This record gives sequence, C-alpha cells and structure tokens, in this order.
Amino acid sequence: MQHQKILILDFGSQVTQLIARRVREAHVYSEVHPCDVTDAWIRDYAKDGRLKGVILSGSHASVYEETTDKAPQAVFELGVPVLGICYGMQAMAHQLGGKVEGGHKREFGTADVRAHGHTQLFNGIQDYATPEGHGMLKVWMSHGDKVTELPPGFKLMASTPSCPIAGMADEARGFYAVQFHPEVTHTLQGRAILERFVLDICKTQPDWVMDGHIDEAVAAIKHQVGDEEVILGLSGGVDSSVAAALIHRAIGDQLTCVFVDHGLLRLNEGDMVMEMFAGKLHAKVVRVDASELFLRELAGVNDPEQKRKIIGRLFVDVFKAEAEKLKAARPGSKGATFLAQGTIYPDVIESGGAKSKKAVTIKSHHNVGGLPEQLGLKLLEPLRDLFKDEVRELGVALGLPHDMVYRHPFPGPGLGVRILGEVKKEYADLLRRADAIFIEELRNFNDAETGKTWYDLTSQAFTVFLPVKSVGVMGDGRTYDYVVALRAVQTSDFMTADWAELPYALLKKVSSRIINEVRGINRVTYDVSSKPPATIEWE
Repeated sequence: MQHQKILILDFGSQVTQLIARRVREAHVYSEVHPCDVTDAWIRDYAKDGRLKGVILSGSHASVYEETTDKAPQAVFELGVPVLGICYGMQAMAHQLGGKVEGGHKREFGTADVRAHGHTQLFNGIQDYATPEGHGMLKVWMSHGDKVTELPPGFKLMASTPSCPIAGMADEARGFYAVQFHPEVTHTLQGRAILERFVLDICKTQPDWVMDGHIDEAVAAIKHQVGDEEVILGLSGGVDSSVAAALIHRAIGDQLTCVFVDHGLLRLNEGDMVMEMFAGKLHAKVVRVDASELFLRELAGVNDPEQKRKIIGRLFVDVFKAEAEKLKAARPGSKGATFLAQGTIYPDVIESGGAKSKKAVTIKSHHNVGGLPEQLGLKLLEPLRDLFKDEVRELGVALGLPHDMVYRHPFPGPGLGVRILGEVKKEYADLLRRADAIFIEELRNFNDAETGKTWYDLTSQAFTVFLPVKSVGVMGDGRTYDYVVALRAVQTSDFMTADWAELPYALLKKVSSRIINEVRGINRVTYDVSSKPPATIEWE
C-alpha cells in the first residue's frame, strides 16, 4: 500500500483500538504498534515519507515510575505532529521537560473542559459556551496522575477545576496533548478533534476507502499466491465470508473452501452459505456434515471453556482431514500450500498486546496462530489490516448481500455457548427455531421515531436455551417445558453494552410466537443485564 498513515503507539490502554478506528473513520490509514519499539524502528517506519503523524495512547501506568514505558525519543524528532492522549499526554510532558504528579483527586467519567489559547486543535470545536464566552467541551476523563508543570515551549490548551492542565500544545512543533479521551463516544466532539488533528494538522490525504481497497487487496493476493492453491475454513460468519469472496475474486478456482457444519449453526444457515458461495459466486465449496461427531464429543460436558476447547479441537481435526482428502484426490498434486483465515486487525492488535504484556487483560486469538503449523501451510490473511466495520464495507463492495454482511456477531462455537450446560441435539433444534423467530420479528418491527428496524437498532440479539423446565398451561392442559431467554444489546464497541429497551409489543409478539410455534418451550424471559457486570454472551 502507498497510503499516507498515522502511527498509534500503544501503552496498554483498553481503548487504543478505538483511536485507530476513529482515524480510519476519517478515511486515513492507521496502524497500532507497541510503545516500546526502538528509535531505529521509528526512523525506519518513517523513512518512506508516508508517516504523517503519531498518536500516543493512554495507559494504566504512571510515567514517573522507573519501570514505566516511555515514548521512543525519535517520535519527537521526526518533524511530524504528535498527539498525546491521557497517559500519552503525561509521557509527552515528562519526556520533554514538564512535570507529572499523582493527583489528590481522581477524575473518572464525564467532565466539562474549558478550552484555552485558541489552538488549531480546538479552533471552532465546542459543545457550548459559558456566559463569559469560554468554549466548553463535554469529555470523558479516566486518570489519577496529572501534568502539573508545562514543558518548555508549551502553552495551556484546556483545563478543568480539578485538572488545571487538561490540555497543552507546542504549535511550533505540532505537539498537542489532552488529558481526556477523544476516542470514546462519551467525548461528544471527540471525532471532530481527532479529524482536526489527522486531516488539518497532519495534512493526511483521506484516501482509505474500501471500494479502492479491493484492487489493492486483489493484487496483493495474486502476488502472494501466484499459481499455488489455497484452502479456507468457511464458517458462514462475516470475516470468513468476506475473505472467501475477496480471495475468489483474486484467484478463482485456486481457492477451495471447506464448510464444516458442526450442528450448532442458526436455522438453515448451512444451506444459505452453500447457495451464496457455491451457487452465486461459483466458488469451490466442500460441505462437511460433522454434526454427529460434535454432539457426541460434547455429550455430558457442562463447562463453557471445555465446550469451547472441544469445538475448536474438533474443527481443526475435521478441517485437517478434509485437507488431506483434497490432496489425495489429486495424485501428483501438492494440493493447497496456503491456508486462508479471516483474521482481522483487532485480532492482530490484541494478540500482539498479549505478547508484549502492555495491556492488563487482553486475550489471544486462535486465528493468529496454531492451525498453519499443524497443516504445514503458509498463511494468507487478506483482512488482517481491517477493522470489522471495514470488513463489512468491503463485503458489500464485493457484492455480498447486505443482510449477510451486516448480520449480528455469531460466536465461533455457535449455539454450543448459547445452550447453557450440556449440549444436546434436542436443545439445539429448539433453540434454532426460537432464535429464528426472535430475529425475524426484530427485522419486521420498526421503531416509530427512527424508522429503522429493531434488528438494525441492536448491535447483537439472540436467544439462550436454559436447561430448566417450568410449569405452564396450554388449552386445558398442564405443560412442563423448557425456558429460553432473549438477549439484545446496544453498543458502539462491544467493550461495554447496554441492554436494549425493546418495545413491549415486540417482546409480547416474540414470546407468543415462540411459545405457540416451538413445542417444548413454554416460557420466555428477557435479559436486562448490561456489560459490565454481565457479558454479552451467557457463556
């Protein structure tokens, strides 16, 4: 790629990804790298001239501790603008001759910040003005330490009553810093502030768009693969589906997709996947019905983590067996030499963070390693530079149906983690039908105020099967059947989520249909837990 770019150095904040996403939303390419890269790495990264600015992220640490990471000094010597956020501001101040101290009062939550100095970063950006004419910003704070003395050359840019230096700037060098978090939605003008930095101060070209990315990605795939063959595990999820469509666009029949049906998919999902990829895209797809194997291995298993491990292990086993079959079916051929995966950029960032131990709690992802080594294949990951919203845009640009690309997230273990406790075929069949009714009614029910469907207004919605029975009455008879719970949440980043306040009329219709149409279920509940303290999925 030849796009201009913004470098984000990650000091371990849980919301560093949001910085990169906000920059990408301004159609500017950005990358996240650990903060402890060397000065030589920084200079090498910038030598092609595409680096237009650097952003320093937040952190849980304190800059004045001896073991705390510092920004590479080369960052301040490149001649490009630098923006420090929260800890990034403190690191900038500490390293450039200012002073940082532990605060007597911690600021956590919303705050009103007064702008000072008419800097380019805030010029014309405000939420309201005081009677005295001071521009004010409604922001999100999360810090204990604070800058108490400006570095030489800096001037005050923002303040709050409890944080007199809430922003600072050295405009001669293009250095800006804010104590609050512009990347989170709670900072109302955060997007405008980041766009001002990226587009106006860094003067970056906004040319990162998915329509144009297709040609770049196709050329890269052709160059990497050449005349060799590729095998891909197609799950029906957004990432693997878009990866399959993109690779097929690039190399056609050199790609073989293996679709493992583990018996824990949504209603008719396997048929829909085959119709789309084999029927409409004319891709080579091998469908493997492994439902009996998965259900047999899951029998008697109640622990969620154990279920996940079993499903993951069996998928690898089945996929490996199919790869060997494909090779054996073509004597003299070396078969597939590449394994394609739907790894996306958050997987790469989080796995890198786990290795560098910059974040407090970050999970590693199965997509980033493991299977290629077992199969002895080279890895092809055409989506590894993209965030989820960019993957969806790319899918639409490739011609995949909007409903497929913008479906709510579905866990890799499928219904296996939406059936609490032991997984049984009977439970999966009941859950499939109940869930399909819930999703259908969400799509059919429009919000009066926005005109959008409630499926579009929720970020994730699904049904959970509870392995308990309750007494009910149908007609003149007593029933003793199973219970399901409906779950619908609204979120911008899936790090936190609020339960969706679905209309009573919608819930009433869903409950009535499930109880009347799915024999074996006689009670429907609605989950009104937010994240935190609950998680989005139940297991």
